[in-house]
Amino acid sequence: MILVLVIAGIGIAVYRHNTYSIPFSPDAEQLVWQVEARVQFEGTGQPTNVYLALPPEQSGFRMVDAARASSGFGYAPAVRGGRLQAHWTKREVIGEQTLFYKIEVVADQTFAVTSPAPALLTVPSWREPYGEAARQLINTAGPISADGVSMAEQLSQLMSAERDDQNAGLLLGEYSAAELLRNLLLTADVPARTVQALALEDGRRRQDLTTYVQVWQDDLWHLFDPETGRILDTSGLLLWLTDAPSVLDVVGGENSRVSFSMISSVRPALAVSREQHGDFDISLYSLPIAEQGMFKLIMLLPIGALVVVFMRIIVGFKTSGTFMPVLIAMAFLQMDLLPGLSSFLIVIAVGLAIRSYLSSLNLLLVARIAVLVLIVIGIITIFSVLSYRLGLIQGLNFTFFPMIILAWTIERMSITWEEAGPREVVVQGGGSLLVAVIAFLFMSTSTVSHLAFNFPELHLVVLAAILLLGRYTGYRLSELRRFAAFKSATSDSAT
Repeated sequence: MILVLVIAGIGIAVYRHNTYSIPFSPDAEQLVWQVEARVQFEGTGQPTNVYLALPPEQSGFRMVDAARASSGFGYAPAVRGGRLQAHWTKREVIGEQTLFYKIEVVADQTFAVTSPAPALLTVPSWREPYGEAARQLINTAGPISADGVSMAEQLSQLMSAERDDQNAGLLLGEYSAAELLRNLLLTADVPARTVQALALEDGRRRQDLTTYVQVWQDDLWHLFDPETGRILDTSGLLLWLTDAPSVLDVVGGENSRVSFSMISSVRPALAVSREQHGDFDISLYSLPIAEQGMFKLIMLLPIGALVVVFMRIIVGFKTSGTFMPVLIAMAFLQMDLLPGLSSFLIVIAVGLAIRSYLSSLNLLLVARIAVLVLIVIGIITIFSVLSYRLGLIQGLNFTFFPMIILAWTIERMSITWEEAGPREVVVQGGGSLLVAVIAFLFMSTSTVSHLAFNFPELHLVVLAAILLLGRYTGYRLSELRRFAAFKSATSDSAT
């Protein structure tokens, strides 16, 4: 059962981490790029359709959000040629027009997309004398290459040395470098395509797309700059268009152009994940805000319970009430440690003093506890008012203490005082406070509170740990000193 609980808890947490990108660390941050495409054209008074190609899903970048600004235009996403595009429409457009489309992408090197295999190769046709020059280049690069990637490397080098290679110089006079490299590779039966990418640089404005070449090998697309060769680090390049006719098509307008601006920012990874995935389907984030705040405390209770179980079963601490330290620790979370400790000691001390007087009244237990509840409420009320009048705002947090539990604690300590003496009261009270402080230190840790709320399935692991501790029947650590004298006597006798 313990093994099943541990596997289930950790497995679900890892699945949600991988699926929804929920970070395991509360301090995790991610780099977010905001890229804005500015579309400009001149209307000619005709019905207008504007198509802007949108970037495909790609490894290394996760799409977070998208927005557009297009006053007076209708908008709807469109799919043309199997590619997603932004589509603006308007019945009559006259004069200079500007449209905006903004996306937010997260730089995430762990995000991977499986690329589909390319379709059947379409070998380009060459006009002479360019066909002969292309064949000469391919015949030169072929013997010194082993596969498609190395073929592209060799052709890139030949093209960069156009002054020394007359064939490369002739072809570059007719074709662009990216178009030429793609056509040469396709002619050599190497799957290749041209792509347009945006170089990400913080604060850049009015940037254009750069054309590169991708070569298909080993179920991956490998990116090449036709002038410098293979690009190994693609973290700064956002692919915008893959082998499509154009980035922008405007029907009913003229002088169309598109430019790109970008800025980067670092944001908490949890906020980015919530922005992308909403409320993570079924999660505590789907609750109203007030209930979320309540559950942020409730989800820490199992951690406090685990601390109490460990301190009582393994260490052997005595406490006044089994899980009273957990409730005190919860109050400390609201008040901070030092104000919480002082408030707790004040209430208990005053309550014990009044409880000693109640002993002379010979009240029944239920009535005595009810009187103690009223007394505790009175003590807390008086100290809250006095603290506020003295400017001690922390005193207003007295109300976070569980009043019924405090009343029972005072009653138990009073009975212990009468039956076992003040030393036992100090032992149990001190043990309760120490366990409460230890539980508070664990529960107030940002990592623990983050995991408890965002990965509630990890409480299955806490349950497994409690079950494991519950099977322990050995000596407690505090009992070891009972045998210290016996061990010393045994050593002396052996000597």
